[in-house]
Amino acid sequence: MTEQHQDANGYSYETIAHDENNVRIYTLNNGLKVYLAQNFDAPRIQTYIPVRTGSNNDPKDNTGLAHYLEHMMFKGTSKIGTINWEKESKLLDHIAELFEKHKAENDPEKKKEIYRKIDEFSQEAAKYAIANEYDKCISSLGASGTNAHTWFDETVYKNNIPKNELEKWLKIEKERFSEMVLRLFHTELESVYEEFNRAQDNDARLVNYALMELLFPTHPNGQQTTLGKAEHLKNPSMKAIHKYFEEYYVPNNYAIILVGDLDFDETIRLVDDYFGSLKYRALPPKVKIVENPITSIQKRTVKSPTVPRIQIAWRTDSYGTQESLLADITANILSNSGETGLLDLHINNAQKALYATAFSLGLNEYGYFSAVIVPKENQTLDEAKELLLAEIENIKKGDFPDWLLTAIINDFKLQRIKGLETANGLATNLYQTYIRKQTWAEELQEMERYQQITKHDVVKFATEFFKENYVAVYKEKGENQDLIRVDNPGITPVKINREDKSEFLKEILAEKSVDIEPVFIDYQKAITVSEIKGRKVSFVRNQYNELAETHFIFPLGSDHDRELSLATHLMQYLGTDRFSTEELKQEFYKIGISHDFKTSSYQLMITLVGLEENMSKGLELLHHWITHAIPDQQVYSEYVQTILESREAAKKDKNKIMHALQQYAKFGKDSRSRDVVSKERLEEIQCTEMTDKMKALFSFPFEIFFYGKGFEEFKTNIEPFIQPESSPIPPRKEYPEPETTDKVYFVNYDMVQMEMAKVGKGAAVDTKDFGRINVFNEYFGSGLSSIVFQEIRESKSLAYSAYVAYQANNELQHPDYITAYIGTQPDKLQTAVETLQELMNELPQVEIQFRNAKNTALKQLASARITRTNVFFNHLKLKRLGIDYDLRKDMYDEIQNLSLEKLTQFYNSKVKPLRFNVALLGKRENLDMKAVQKMGDFEELSLEEVFGF
Repeated sequence: MTEQHQDANGYSYETIAHDENNVRIYTLNNGLKVYLAQNFDAPRIQTYIPVRTGSNNDPKDNTGLAHYLEHMMFKGTSKIGTINWEKESKLLDHIAELFEKHKAENDPEKKKEIYRKIDEFSQEAAKYAIANEYDKCISSLGASGTNAHTWFDETVYKNNIPKNELEKWLKIEKERFSEMVLRLFHTELESVYEEFNRAQDNDARLVNYALMELLFPTHPNGQQTTLGKAEHLKNPSMKAIHKYFEEYYVPNNYAIILVGDLDFDETIRLVDDYFGSLKYRALPPKVKIVENPITSIQKRTVKSPTVPRIQIAWRTDSYGTQESLLADITANILSNSGETGLLDLHINNAQKALYATAFSLGLNEYGYFSAVIVPKENQTLDEAKELLLAEIENIKKGDFPDWLLTAIINDFKLQRIKGLETANGLATNLYQTYIRKQTWAEELQEMERYQQITKHDVVKFATEFFKENYVAVYKEKGENQDLIRVDNPGITPVKINREDKSEFLKEILAEKSVDIEPVFIDYQKAITVSEIKGRKVSFVRNQYNELAETHFIFPLGSDHDRELSLATHLMQYLGTDRFSTEELKQEFYKIGISHDFKTSSYQLMITLVGLEENMSKGLELLHHWITHAIPDQQVYSEYVQTILESREAAKKDKNKIMHALQQYAKFGKDSRSRDVVSKERLEEIQCTEMTDKMKALFSFPFEIFFYGKGFEEFKTNIEPFIQPESSPIPPRKEYPEPETTDKVYFVNYDMVQMEMAKVGKGAAVDTKDFGRINVFNEYFGSGLSSIVFQEIRESKSLAYSAYVAYQANNELQHPDYITAYIGTQPDKLQTAVETLQELMNELPQVEIQFRNAKNTALKQLASARITRTNVFFNHLKLKRLGIDYDLRKDMYDEIQNLSLEKLTQFYNSKVKPLRFNVALLGKRENLDMKAVQKMGDFEELSLEEVFGF
């Protein structure tokens, strides 16, 4: 029930009865919706500004417009980002006219000539621009997570800020949302095109685009992608962008979401002071597009180098409708987090395919239900599809257990509790509610609607819904003939103004806020330590909800036993003398307890998460499973085949290849990642070896961490399952960490872009450097206002993604690594690499940028708080570095005393002398060998060499 209130200042707001989050919803006179909620985890506020518009509102001849408008929202205004708006604005108006001529011109040579003029006038306009000044404004507050995204019906702007900087944030955002200035437009547009190129190399997007086109042959859901069409990106209209901004970026079409350490009355007054003056404007009329029913199976085939798969989908009603809820429930009957769905048990667990899943997605207009399956090598795509359809038929027949529906609803509740306990989780839910045009009351009542759904409802829905009216995308292995490869437009680099500040930024920097004092944690007080039967047990109290976590932490990892992860993964397919595999998964899911086995190089962690009231049952079930697992050689043999096929699949996956190639560039052929269990060894192992390995686990040294409320009760419950320590940890294998010596390792892959990562081995980790590393990354290599980002993306439009990151090792006596990454078109790679090398020859000396980076780091440290399970795990991580206290105190002190001169000394001693190896991924025919050889000795590797199998 919605309740109406009025605060002390006369502002009216709504709350919802029994809302544990106490969300307040205001509507200002100009139509602006403001959602406020409190969360005191840290003296920070999660902010979102969701705009109810996205790619579905793009003009048909300007697709991609909403997305690159989002990019331009970071370029400033007539006050932010300029040293002389009067002169700059005249040039920008002229550039806009030239873009109109460029768009209208059909003659390729004449278009090139117009673009040369655009480039020429852009050079002149850039003299008055201050690059990335919005980011300088926002980072001066100590903001983090600064970003934005665009989708079908939404464009969402994100920042997490210290609570004492709220008014400055409002001042900055009010200015940003007041007007649109398209400065540095053609360079940013080229960066957007690089993002488009990245998407072409994204296999998931390839399939999804085809699926949406079939599902929505008329509606923008399927006819307009967020990134837009290539011809529209290359022929933009600045006037169309301005028009779009004026029509949709109005206060009655966006909301302000603030969740964190805030005072309700003061916050809404400030929001109104800044945003209340913006004028209400009627939105453009929206024509509802109605799709005709799909009456037959629609098919399409797409090709790429990755493994084959098939995805099928049925169109549904919009988010929040009864059909959408039923589709969601049905998807979870097929595939859920407890791995007890029909696809989970009958296909994945039975190893009938490499992988299968189902999901439902509700959009503002329509939605869809989808299922995906990756076949084994001996299966056709149609045979795999029949496996999916067979499980859907089981739902139509009601052939699923009655308890499953209840368990799914309970899991929904658990996920909701987890999601809403953090400021970001609640803020995300609120902005999604706004975008979907739902009330908060409707969102809170959704769980009740799910609870009312019966098995009869599901069967009736499935019978009526699942007919031969679906779409199917067959993803085959092969060459993608539809890739768009474009030439470098030859943009003249613009000179980046790093020194000047606008009057607006000067005002922001001059306004003093009450400092937030840093709070450093005393781990000895924050963590309660006890002992049970000689085993260390640590406890952190959950002050938020009824969830609990139990972690068994073994100082035993894959470096001690290469077959350990093989055993833990095999467990997922084995039952016990009391339960089959299916029954085990079902028992865990029924009680709302999830389990996880994570093996790293140095550690194994077994985790249980769920309702605290059921944790004792979860512990009993876990102990029974591990100690009574029944070996099944046939199941193991099938698992080995799955492993071998998955290895072949990895060698077709671009992201996995690039990761493996970077590991090769870093560690060479004797690396940990290449030291895999051989095919011969896999095939000779007896299943009993694996189950014996698991049964022996609890005889090794381990410690326990419990996060919950009742520590004494937990200790009583867990004591029966603890056995004395009787097995020593086996010796850990040491892997070489060779010097990086100017080697270039290349793998051939059919793609539009080239991806390059330079990796340099640094000195052994030194915790005294952590403060300097923090500021170095902020100043030089990462973030929107970093030197690297400005030069490679803002000035020269050479890449969408480029960074340099100093990565401190997480283990004593091991080296740090510096990674420089660029993803770009092949014909831009040489210039991008040369630019990066120039930047890294000497650390650029930009005092204002350094002070901003330093200030940002200090404010982030001062307003950060360590809470929940992070209390324990941060301490555990620090102990691996030989530290038993909150290292952030040393970092804070170090940064306070840091100067650009000291940072340069750090760079000159720790980074500048390094030699780098290079991981290079792309299409062989696109290689510029002269450019590549300048980076070092070239060697082309096979996939077998890279992966070790």
